[in-house]
Amino acid sequence: MPRSLPRRAAGAFASALLAATTLTALAHSATAADDTLGSAAAAKGRYFGTAVAANHLGESAYAGTLDREFNAVTPENEMKWDATESTRNTFTFGAADQIVSHAQGKGMKVRGHTLVWHSQLPSWVSGLGATDLRTAMNNHITQVMQHYKGKIYAWDVVNEAFQDGSSGARRSSPFQDKLGNGFIEEAFRTARSVDPDAKLCYNDYNTDGVNAKSNAVYDMVKDFKARGVPIDCVGFQSHFNSASPVPSDYQANLQRFADLGVDVQITELDIEGSGTAQANNYANVVKACLAVTRCTGLTVWGITDKYSWRSSGTPLLFDSNYAQKPVYAAVLTTLGGTGGGDGGGGNGGDPAAACTIAYARTSDWNDGYNGEVTVTAGAAPITGWTVTLTFPSGQKVSALWNGSPTWNGDVATVRSTYNGNLAAGASTSFGFTVMKNGTSAAPALGTCTAS
Repeated sequence: MPRSLPRRAAGAFASALLAATTLTALAHSATAADDTLGSAAAAKGRYFGTAVAANHLGESAYAGTLDREFNAVTPENEMKWDATESTRNTFTFGAADQIVSHAQGKGMKVRGHTLVWHSQLPSWVSGLGATDLRTAMNNHITQVMQHYKGKIYAWDVVNEAFQDGSSGARRSSPFQDKLGNGFIEEAFRTARSVDPDAKLCYNDYNTDGVNAKSNAVYDMVKDFKARGVPIDCVGFQSHFNSASPVPSDYQANLQRFADLGVDVQITELDIEGSGTAQANNYANVVKACLAVTRCTGLTVWGITDKYSWRSSGTPLLFDSNYAQKPVYAAVLTTLGGTGGGDGGGGNGGDPAAACTIAYARTSDWNDGYNGEVTVTAGAAPITGWTVTLTFPSGQKVSALWNGSPTWNGDVATVRSTYNGNLAAGASTSFGFTVMKNGTSAAPALGTCTAS
């Protein structure tokens, strides 16, 4: 069978495809009830979010994957102090507004990150005396929260205020050193006075298991709850690798915080690795959240490995080409999802059936290109597959071969034809010709569902 076609496509098949490809964005809510991370999590009463960088939203594959898969966002850097108030009392919200507006347009929750943190502070903050610093801290909280009042589901009010190691002590920072232990309580009380409806969270790392640091945070939260200090949630960043694996008491630790009367949220999840080991680690984190009633959601710290702060460790669910990795299927299955995008066909009743997809551009010219999607069976043989692709706005698919497509706006659902039977680990492919119409961006890979 052909692996490429001439630039010009002819015949009724191509014409029908052209007529079907008026490319507009497909809302997340249009997908099946359990075929994406966000929709599967929602069916469990949780959100499944991701960190978002405003400067990537113009990349069609990035935005397409975000819109299809997630139902919550956290700005990576755009709401931090250096981004919003680099000069005292002069506030800049443009980049953060872009993320919030995008999320609201897709019906996504927004987590605000972060109001008070020792890092990414403009230099003028560190130079203030105690009285001036207290005024500046409360003003910063007030101005940022007022700007986003009614738009933020939960705020990381204070971030990473405790030391690593065995001391359980507070971290040295301008706030700690000049205002003392009371600065955290004051920040939370100020935040509540500004927006009574937003969830107010404390967020930290290396608190995922029971240890000196998490015990210190636990004691603070217990004290706050006993004295009526407004705190609604605790965020567990959950950055893991081989040197810092998922703790065996992860679920128990989440549960003990929940038992204090606060929600728990997994806020910055990424796990270095690959293959089965990575998939199992992610699945265990998701299972822990689902087992704790007050675990309200999970956020992975980024969409694609290529933009991860730990990119060499490939810690996320989508690779650098936005292809789903094996870990994606593990997370979706743990959430109770079936994959699909195929009208609810799911895995044809065979839970062992699985497939992964990868994309490559096979040829390129001024006004078009040929692309190829490789479908690989998982650990068991499969008898058919269904793949979803989202094409950038403006592009038109003039031909597609070795698969049977149907269209919903810019989303193509491609089913196997003669090439559905694959042995375990075996691969096949389908290809297409695209007219660029001004944009050469790659399509965003969606789900691969096997039967």
